[in-house]
Parts: sequence; structure tokens; C-alpha cells
Amino acid sequence: MQESAYIPRVLDDELLELLKTVPALTLEGPKGVGKTESAARLAATIRRLDVPAEHSVVAADPNLALEGRRPVLIDEWQRFAPIWDAVKRAVDDGAGPGSFLLTGSATPGDSATHSGAGRIVTLRMRPLSFFERQRQTPTVSLAALLGGGRPAIEGTSNIALRDYVEEIVRSGFPGLRTLSGRALRTQLEGYLTRIVDADLVEMGMRVRRPELVRRWLRAYAAATSTTTSYETIRDAATGGEGTKPSKRTTMPYRDILERLWIVDPVPAWIPSRNPISRLSHPPKHHLADPALAARLLGATAETLLAGEKAEQPGKGPLVGGLFESLATLSVRVYAQAAEARVGHLRTFSGDREIDLIVERADGRVLAIEVKLGGAVDDADVKHLRWLQRELEENVIDTVVLSTGPRAYRRPDGVAVIPLALLGP
Repeated sequence: MQESAYIPRVLDDELLELLKTVPALTLEGPKGVGKTESAARLAATIRRLDVPAEHSVVAADPNLALEGRRPVLIDEWQRFAPIWDAVKRAVDDGAGPGSFLLTGSATPGDSATHSGAGRIVTLRMRPLSFFERQRQTPTVSLAALLGGGRPAIEGTSNIALRDYVEEIVRSGFPGLRTLSGRALRTQLEGYLTRIVDADLVEMGMRVRRPELVRRWLRAYAAATSTTTSYETIRDAATGGEGTKPSKRTTMPYRDILERLWIVDPVPAWIPSRNPISRLSHPPKHHLADPALAARLLGATAETLLAGEKAEQPGKGPLVGGLFESLATLSVRVYAQAAEARVGHLRTFSGDREIDLIVERADGRVLAIEVKLGGAVDDADVKHLRWLQRELEENVIDTVVLSTGPRAYRRPDGVAVIPLALLGP
């Protein structure tokens, strides 16, 4: 991915604040998401373990990586896992606040990082939220909604459906923001190819049939924003074959792709207050960036706007699932800044579904539905109103994120907010 001017991130303030109080912090996320750029702005010394000369020095003595003015940034630390223990020991020996920054594009397969609990704080970086893409100044804050009091909802958006679709295919990886057309498609294709041909191998997976991994990714992309079973995804990925690969063969794809932060599912929400019975627990499927899903499925802005439908196992127009994925990415970025968790709600029977549940530390929640379109009617808010009745005061607020032109509150209290007008 090419270098470009630094794009400010929602995570920047969180990173700076934590460095004032904790001795070591690791920034995790997929390759190309901007971890190194954000961390390097705060570092006094940088060690890059993807540079062979630096890697060989550190491999000889991990403690050499910790030397220099602090904060010391150790980039791609997972390429030499003993670094983790070296940093942990330095923290145990009394390293002061803001001593070490680690960035990584994968989680090692062993349990080495578990021993960092309480010593090394972890932050997740995702691709650019809609706010970070600087298309429009938001008028509604997720943090304010989580704060309660049902704040006033207002503002108008000049972002139309076509603009949202263009953002879906344009990608939230900072290094791709200046590209378009064939150049962008080629870069996204190369990113996906590297995952299959190089990253999985680096993670210790023997890829005997790269085309099968690619087909699994494609089937997963088609299931974007659904809770489709992994068995159905496996069947879709291996359709037409006389003998399907076993679950034992295909399940490692998901596990390692999660460790590479390429697969980024939203977990099922489990209420901590006034438990609701009959909730199912499968995750909702998302890739790290909806542009990756679009590329895997060969979707362009034109085909999405034409209403081309997703192939199995996803249901409904593909553009709706990808818009929900863009909204989900954005809400997760804002929620992390507000120290809130994000899940989704679905009953066993499937008769009740809510796209996003943002939960505060005290267990109270903000419920969000995502709708492709500007007109919001009673049918669109029925599940939100049901949850409000079930949990009463434990639902802080209810929201529909839309592609419409105006932010407002409905007479029933549900806030209707264009995605472009929602910020951290």
C-alpha cells in the first residue's frame, strides 16, 4: 500500500491518554490499517522487525529492542515472539508510563501473550470509520447517546446512497484512499492474494489448496452481516465437489483469519441486566473492511447500485449487507473510544433481531438498527421498541442508522441518523 498524508484517527486520543499512564501498550489490527503510522507519531525510538537487519539483532538479544529513548516502538513484534516476554519483564522491573509501544498484524498461535495481562494493555485498530474518512462533519455523537438523556437529534447530510456505495468499495485502509478504479481493485486483489499465499503460511498453516481458502473467503464475504452457519459457508465454498473437505480442514481458515484480524465477527450480545431468554449465540459475519468483501464477490459501485443480489449463503441485496458492515465498522470504532462493547441480538426463532447492541460498562445499552434507505417506518423500529419494553430503563436509547438526508427523532423516541452524521 502506498504512503499518503496521515489521516487522524479516533484512536489517537485514546492512545495518547493511555501512554501517559501505562508502561506498555500493544496496537493490534490487520496489515495496512495504519498502526505503525499512528504509533510512530508518538515514538522516540523505532525498531522494525520486518527489516531483516533489525530482526537479526533482536533475535540475538531481545533486550536490545528495548534500548533507546522512550517510548520505544517495536513494529511487527509477532515476528519474534520472545519480545513479548522481554517487554513484560521490563514492566515488572519498573518501566515507567509510556515506555513501550508494540504493533502487530497477527496474534501468535501459542499462549505467550496471555502472560501480558495486567502488564501490556491492548488496543484494537480497525480500518477508517465513516467519520475518519472526512466526508462530512457529524452532528450526533455516539458517546452522547451512550451518556443518556436522549439528546436532541438534528442535522442534514449531503451524502447520498451512491456516496455510501462508493465508500464501501473504496476501502478504509489509509494507504488506498488516493486510489480508484483499476488501481484500487488491483491493490485489493493483491492484499487478498497475500493473505492466502503468504500470511497464512507465516502463521504456520500449510496451505495445500490456495483456491479452497479463496473460495471459503468468498463464501464468508457473501454471508456478510448474517449469522449464516459455518457449515453452510463451508458447503458454499466447496459446492460442486464430489467430496467436500472436512470441518477439520476448513475450520482452521476461520481461526487463523481471525488471528490476522481479517475476519472480524460481531459476537452475540448476552445481557447482564434483566436477561432475555431465547437468545441465540452465533456471531454475525464481517470482514475487516467491507471493500474486501466487495472485491471477493466481484462487486463494483455500479453492480451494487443496480441491486445485484448476494450469492449464497447470504440473503437479500448485497449492498444492504455491505452498508451494514460499513456502519458496524464505524460504530465499533466509536464504541471503543467510549469504552463500550458491541454485539448483536437474535432470538433462537429469528423473530427478533437487532443489528447492533452497544453496551456500557454498567450493562445499559444503546440499540441500533441499520437500514439502507432514508424512509424509516414502524416496521423498521418494531424490534427496537420490543427491546425497550423488555428492558425498560436499561435501554439508554434506540437508533436507526440510515442513508437518508436528515437526522431527527420519531414521535416514538427512536432516533433516525444518517451514518454520515454519526461520530464518536
